[in-house]
Amino acid sequence: MDERSKPYPALIDADNPEWTAEDFAKAKSAAEVLPDLFGAKPAAAMLRPKRGRPPADRPKAHVNIRLDADVVATFRATGSGWQTRLNAALKDWLKTHSLA
Repeated sequence: MDERSKPYPALIDADNPEWTAEDFAKAKSAAEVLPDLFGAKPAAAMLRPKRGRPPADRPKAHVNIRLDADVVATFRATGSGWQTRLNAALKDWLKTHSLA
């Protein structure tokens, strides 16, 4: 914290004081500490960056489809998530109609 400014008393946490230069000098990286706590293999997995969404069990297929403008407008008017609702409506239709 800047020595020129006074800390706001309600924000002072006695259980977790602000780190000093000495605290930072003694600190160890996660790569040094995790193998001792969890073992090398789990530590390596924890330190591996995870990007994007987790893979879906049943991924959706990307398709381009042309629909009537009034159908799209009606679903869009229902707000965010309209594509998911359109998908649900198509699934519901499949339950009652033969594909043959």
